[in-house]
Amino acid sequence: MVRLARRSGSRPRRSAKDLVEYGRTVLAAEARAIGAVALGDPFAEAVRWILDCKGRVVVTGMGKPGFVAQKISATLASTGTPSLYVHPAEAAHGDLGRIAKDDVVVALSNSGETEEILRLLPALKKIGVRIVALTKDRANPLARGADLVVPIGNVEEACPMGLAPTASTAVLLAVGDALAMAVLANRPFDREEYALFHPGGKLGRGLMKVGELMRQAEANPVVREDAPLSAAVAVMTETPGRPGAASVVDAAGRLAGIFTDGDLRRLVEHGQTDFNLPVSTAMGRNPRTVRPEALVVDAARVLRSGAIDQVPVVDEDGRPVGLLDVQDLLAAKII
Repeated sequence: MVRLARRSGSRPRRSAKDLVEYGRTVLAAEARAIGAVALGDPFAEAVRWILDCKGRVVVTGMGKPGFVAQKISATLASTGTPSLYVHPAEAAHGDLGRIAKDDVVVALSNSGETEEILRLLPALKKIGVRIVALTKDRANPLARGADLVVPIGNVEEACPMGLAPTASTAVLLAVGDALAMAVLANRPFDREEYALFHPGGKLGRGLMKVGELMRQAEANPVVREDAPLSAAVAVMTETPGRPGAASVVDAAGRLAGIFTDGDLRRLVEHGQTDFNLPVSTAMGRNPRTVRPEALVVDAARVLRSGAIDQVPVVDEDGRPVGLLDVQDLLAAKII
């Protein structure tokens, strides 16, 4: 076996066990740092300021805290609090114009000595915004220039040199999440609104309502139970999208059954080709149904559990107002 020469001064290769163990020490250090944060009245006041904010919550930070600031801003925005991230260096070159007097600025800096943020403080004061500092203590320059300080404590980094932001950024992120979630828990914001802000993602699709996805109006195939089988086949064929089923209704327009491509195939297989017979003689009775306000993911479970491809959507009076097809779920990436 050929051994590669090790460069002078390089460290010896460690075993997998040693590497895993060291990784665990980093996780433990960050967990201790987060657990040591003593949230108090300033945290509660910051939550109240955000809840009362008539503008937007502007989050800023430089370097690694800047990435954390972007995540906090994104979390706020996705949970009903208008927010944006402003890069402190870009702010000094015109992006201060994004900030208005009704905004609340949340500035992240572990040391509280980040020059790019400190240079913004006089301008932010002139604009008239409220400034919340997430920083290590109340004695540093950022804390002295802010209107409110949420201290995170003197955090010892998990870096072996004690230099790279690790535990401190984990704490900033955790405190930022705590702010966002405390705001969310105290403001009207439900699953429907969350879905509205996440239309393209799996979370948003999972909160979609059946009424948003179902085939309706002219795309909803419906036939009377006393209509001939030929009429049912014609409805299924002529309906836009050519669904493989039709809802069968009684004289009052309430759902009485469902007729599917599978039912038609079985008729032909058994030589029953009298298409003048009423569709009621071949329809499936007591079909599974869903309501328009049901979650699409719940409707998908109905389709899976019944091993069916279509399910009628009925209103509170039992009238079919739509049809949900498995192809619709596939197109929406629900299943």
